[in-house]
Amino acid sequence: MNKAVIPCGGLGTRFLPITKAVPKELLPVVDVPVISHIVDECVDSGLNEILIIISPHKEMIKEYFKRDDKLYDDLMRAGKTELAEQLRTALSKADIRFVTQYEPLGSAHAVSLAKDFTGDSAFCLALGDDLTVSDVPVAKQLVDAYEKVGTSVIGVQTCAGEDIVKYGVADVESTDGRYNLLKGIVEKPSLDALPSRLACYGRYILSDIYEYIDKICIGRGGEYQLTDALMLQCKHQKVYAYEFEGKRYDMGDKFGSLKADIELSLNRKDFGEPLKDYLKELVKSF
Repeated sequence: MNKAVIPCGGLGTRFLPITKAVPKELLPVVDVPVISHIVDECVDSGLNEILIIISPHKEMIKEYFKRDDKLYDDLMRAGKTELAEQLRTALSKADIRFVTQYEPLGSAHAVSLAKDFTGDSAFCLALGDDLTVSDVPVAKQLVDAYEKVGTSVIGVQTCAGEDIVKYGVADVESTDGRYNLLKGIVEKPSLDALPSRLACYGRYILSDIYEYIDKICIGRGGEYQLTDALMLQCKHQKVYAYEFEGKRYDMGDKFGSLKADIELSLNRKDFGEPLKDYLKELVKSF
């Protein structure tokens, strides 16, 4: 398996007014856009052919990944060779392609646009709102899980708080370590109707998914939902929820984005320690 699909739909309304001009996937975690972090995760997982699904107003994402020889030459002439090489390396890690979803018809419709790219092979789906940090990339963990079970795998983690109602939640038939055989997925359940505490967090390995997308009807919000296709798949073949290791940040949420910015900054070699000292002093003043 060497292919990944990254849907970048959505209007980013929670980040207005900045997303009026800049796609939320290009909002930076310090100096690296969210989408670049996700591409790096895929590449580090051995997934070096990547399809990014954009809407018509997100052409800027395509521009970000375009090779810029003039900028490279300008940086080299200015003596900024290290920065020039970093830029070229960052933008040449993978074979990145694009397809446009011209109508906002939902997550399943977006995935269906990847059919020509993936063919009949299994592939990784990495949602653009989810940033994950782990010693072993989360996508790699799911690839390894797929190699063991040979069918679709959904990345999940235990969510103890009330935020779980914002996500799809795994309805589990049986559990074997980190592997959970699914009966289905309950989308955004109420707290008094939770089937489990395993929230689906934006990483999937999908196999045979297109035949189920073709069979679903328009669902919640007048859109074709990937959850509905996965629910149908659960009825006809085994689908697993794999409880991955690592930290996940909700980059579609302002507070989640802020946490990622702070925590990843604290791990920076160039200014992590000074930032830590600054935050300690700042907290004392409140």
